[in-house]
Amino acid sequence: MDKPDVTGREQILLVHAKKIVLAPDVELAVIARKTPGFSGADLANAINEAALLAARKDRDAVTMEDLEDAVDRIMGGLEKKNRVINPKEKHIVAYHETGHALVATFTPGCRRRAQDLHRAARIGALGWTQQLPTEDRYLMTQPELLGKIDVLLGGRAAERLVFGETSTGAHNDLQRATDIARAMVAEYGMGKTLGPATYPRQNRPMFLSPDQTDLAGREYSEATAGRIDVEVKEILEAADIRVDALLAGKRDVLNRVATGAPGQGNPRRSGL
Repeated sequence: MDKPDVTGREQILLVHAKKIVLAPDVELAVIARKTPGFSGADLANAINEAALLAARKDRDAVTMEDLEDAVDRIMGGLEKKNRVINPKEKHIVAYHETGHALVATFTPGCRRRAQDLHRAARIGALGWTQQLPTEDRYLMTQPELLGKIDVLLGGRAAERLVFGETSTGAHNDLQRATDIARAMVAEYGMGKTLGPATYPRQNRPMFLSPDQTDLAGREYSEATAGRIDVEVKEILEAADIRVDALLAGKRDVLNRVATGAPGQGNPRRSGL
């Protein structure tokens, strides 16, 4: 059975929310938009977790904050409140996450505006910037994929711009950006030189050593693999240049958001 779409998710949330008291600020439609890919069980779990959070805070009703925190726990893991992060690392994380957020706001291919940047928080990992989906997506265009790559590189670019160096915090971002770029070239036919063909990843059995890869079956030549690597590198380097230029032009906004300067509470009021 397919996962429910946004309408189905809202209906499921309504069913499970009947057993709890909701505060006036709760908008289940927003929670439904925030949870693409959630199953019915995931949504039921979110409602139950929100009720537990409200009970721990001695609330009389479940608030929007409780529901958002519950969904964040399911998506990103528990917030590590007992993790001690030194001031320098907090400073780096603030700029890193702000870099993601600003690139998402100002990159056309992302189809996101400031009001769609839902939360930026330290949950589970050191930092996490979340964009609120406005719809369930089944297809993505080339500009949108490039936009996703730009957003993933935004955190690292912000670190480099502000501190003159990068940290290990961008490891997962780089991995995901590389995966998207490789899929564009090798699987979606969006490369410049390989034409309308797909070149699936070569999955080598774990028991084979690197010099036995031929035994696992080669699906394309070393020459083709080299061309894929070159195009992937070109996509990522071009994205890096775009993101560097974007953030350099928004340096004042980057500083104000990352440092929590006055007037930065609402992105739309602050000119984002």
